[in-house]
Amino acid sequence: MHSLFLFLETVNYPILIGFFVSSLALAISPGPDNIFVLTQSISNGTKSGLATVFGLVSGCLVHTTLLAFGVSEIIKRSDTLFFAIKLFGAMYLLYLAYQVYRSDASIAIDDKNRPAKTPMKLFWTGVTMNVLNPKVTIFFLAFFPGFLFSDELNTVVQFYILGLLFMLSALIVFGTIAVLAGKISKYLTRHKNAGVYLKWVQLVVFVGIAVYLFLSDK
Repeated sequence: MHSLFLFLETVNYPILIGFFVSSLALAISPGPDNIFVLTQSISNGTKSGLATVFGLVSGCLVHTTLLAFGVSEIIKRSDTLFFAIKLFGAMYLLYLAYQVYRSDASIAIDDKNRPAKTPMKLFWTGVTMNVLNPKVTIFFLAFFPGFLFSDELNTVVQFYILGLLFMLSALIVFGTIAVLAGKISKYLTRHKNAGVYLKWVQLVVFVGIAVYLFLSDK
């Protein structure tokens, strides 16, 4: 119990809260994962959508593990290398913001002629989509290091806590999309400007995190 209190005292809660809020905003922004969850839920029902969600979220554990053990070792060995990682992260997030700025704000939902799959197949499809996507690994590398939240806690543990928070945010948002797929689809069909608003949310979050990385210390 005493060690738990010591741990809680070393945590920088504003950093953790900022990370979780940023993760929620990114999960809400339209992308291939949440659009895939939406279309599967519309086509095959809520159960299929939730199976896809659990698969996508589970895949994040692989990326978190690669990040935790790889970057933690770099942090131990070199302040310069860690600064280079954070600089790369900030530049990559600005690049993503530029890509979002140039992208079409419309949200395409194609739920026609989709062959039905079992929930287990959809779960493994979600896992595979996530694990085999190198962009996820790069994004984790860009996003996580600037949000280390304790000077005392082992960095491997910190990366896993960040990974679990990221997974929780995705589970909340994607799960909500799966459950409310029909209503969300109707809303997006009726409100053409929704994609524009979500596009700017994503743009602001990417730029904000990039600036934060530039200004943050190890």
